[in-house]
Amino acid sequence: MEIFTLLKKFKNSEIDIVELEKELRLTYLSVDSTARLDIHRAKRTGIPEAILAEGKTMEDLKKIAYHQLQRTGRCLITRVTPAQRKALGELIEEEEIPHTWSEEARTMQLHYRETTKTGGKLGIITAGTSDIPVAEEARVIAEEMGCEAYTLYDAGVAGIHRLFPDLQQMIEEGVDAIVVAAGREGTLPAIIAGLVEPPVIGVPVSTGYGEGGRGRAALLSMLQSCSVLSVVNIDAGFTAGAFAAQIANKIARARKTREAKSPKT
Repeated sequence: MEIFTLLKKFKNSEIDIVELEKELRLTYLSVDSTARLDIHRAKRTGIPEAILAEGKTMEDLKKIAYHQLQRTGRCLITRVTPAQRKALGELIEEEEIPHTWSEEARTMQLHYRETTKTGGKLGIITAGTSDIPVAEEARVIAEEMGCEAYTLYDAGVAGIHRLFPDLQQMIEEGVDAIVVAAGREGTLPAIIAGLVEPPVIGVPVSTGYGEGGRGRAALLSMLQSCSVLSVVNIDAGFTAGAFAAQIANKIARARKTREAKSPKT
């Protein structure tokens, strides 16, 4: 039962405080002693609970994913290994679960229902081709949150002329926020942040080698940006996509409210 409905019932004396407490305790779902699923996270924060596959056994992963799917109708699993994908495939086949697999993002989406489109719009840009897996993880969570994603890949500073036509088109589409993934020296997010109005989220990527490699130089470069931008951790595509989608969805709600209040012509 939705929290708002519960509180309304309590206010109207349809349930007592003991029943209210009991129902509120059911707003998370225990899966044995292995996990407690926060099934109302999307209602509270706008970000659905995702299952990080890394470090989980095959059986635990299947069990958690199945229970979340049953309670919420959707389940997003990130950073899935080939062995875990095979195990999830067994669950999918046994239960005949509709699903979407992203090879580049290493994400599995299980879905009994479609996402609700919010009207939020994101731009997702990478400096190089090697940065695409991180960007794709950002795209998957943004679309899971109801946003429309516009992508521009391999537009780094070594050939900066490649950036401008597609970036202009992205702005003309009315994107509400932009995620920029870059490895090596990590320059691209700061450049874009100095060119556009929508907020920019920089994602340092663990490409590059030698001194400052594995994303360290990119992270420090973004943190020292003169242009104003937000920065997430190295390879944190999920975090960047979710944060950008939060921004975009908030703006989309305000846009709809303004349009509803505008006088009809």
